[in-house]
Amino acid sequence: MRVPSPAVAATLSPALVRWRWRIFAATWLCYAGFYFCRKPFYIAKSTLGTELHFDATALGVIGSVYLVAYTIGQFASGAFGNRLGPRLVLLTGMTLSIAANVGFGLSNSFESFVVLMALNGLVQATGWSGTVGTMANWFRRSERGTVMGFWATNFQVGGVAANTLAAWVLGKWGFRYSFFAGALVLLAVLVFFVFNQRNRPADLGLPPVEDPSEPKEGEDPGLSRKAWENVLLVGAFYFFVKFIRYSLWSWAPFFLERNFGLKGDDAGYLSTVFDLAGVAGVVVTGLLSDRLFKSRRAGVSLMMMVTMFLSCIVLYVGGGASLTVFAVSLGLVGFTLYGPDALMSGAGAMDIGSRRGAVLAAGVINGMGSVGSVVQELIIGRLYDSGSGNLGPIFLLLLAASAAATLAIGVVWGRNKLGRSDV
Repeated sequence: MRVPSPAVAATLSPALVRWRWRIFAATWLCYAGFYFCRKPFYIAKSTLGTELHFDATALGVIGSVYLVAYTIGQFASGAFGNRLGPRLVLLTGMTLSIAANVGFGLSNSFESFVVLMALNGLVQATGWSGTVGTMANWFRRSERGTVMGFWATNFQVGGVAANTLAAWVLGKWGFRYSFFAGALVLLAVLVFFVFNQRNRPADLGLPPVEDPSEPKEGEDPGLSRKAWENVLLVGAFYFFVKFIRYSLWSWAPFFLERNFGLKGDDAGYLSTVFDLAGVAGVVVTGLLSDRLFKSRRAGVSLMMMVTMFLSCIVLYVGGGASLTVFAVSLGLVGFTLYGPDALMSGAGAMDIGSRRGAVLAAGVINGMGSVGSVVQELIIGRLYDSGSGNLGPIFLLLLAASAAATLAIGVVWGRNKLGRSDV
């Protein structure tokens, strides 16, 4: 990783260079840490359902409550982050998410899980827009594809680490301690964040990171009409991307246990192939966007989405009958999905919104995407129950969503060619 590159470093003071590394580490750990208070429910979903007598539909309702709250929270955190600054919003979000997970570990009823899931969804939503908004103030557009390619491994690495911890604790001590362990990790991250994050260089008395491709800090108008058009188009693309990601992220451990006979902890371990492959996909996509696509995000995203569509065909054709095909397909979809996911919602949102509007742009794009994650949670559980566990209709739905996502990013790429977008 080159943060900063030699050419960039030559124009920055040593103090600014050091703080860029600290900001990178603090925001990376912050967003990765949120996953430790997000993943335990999904890893323990089948075990929790068995012990507390929740069927797949009830589990889907609990998950959808989280996602509805998360969606609302995305729009709210984008607006509040612009006004209050990412630091305050992120610290509040981490604190309340820790409290919610302690509550999960102590709960026994459907109603308590619903209430705590609503709280956790609202405060987990502070993570992406707040960390992306912070990064926008510390890095130039010409760097963002590469920098954000490495930075956005936070939600794959965080997902894998959170999966592994939750699965291991589940196997050792049961689902309640999966929630407690996740809360403890996020608490440690919060302490690191307090000492190593600042919203912008000016908060430390340092000069801003000059970027000739963007307005100066005092002259930045924020989101223009053209920028809002691009936000909405990328948000539509992100709806389908998050529909697919959350379908596999939320339900893969469940399918592995119920359809392929794996134990709960083994299902959790194997499901991490989705996130592990995504780590490589994010880095590759970010590097390509800067080095081959001249900091344009839509072209490389379209290339990856076409490949993801083909991967979904493999999942649909053979993933329901073969554990091997299912696992390989998870890896293929993860590699091709996570790159465009991270690039368009991270560097893409920063490019559209520039520094002043980056938090709001990231919040709206992620909020629109989160609507897709809500829809899948409501549909997948019911499809599974109504089909008596048949995965075919579910995988066909994912194939259709991948086609729609590919078409949406194709529209954004076409606008680039017409000069109506510079994403």
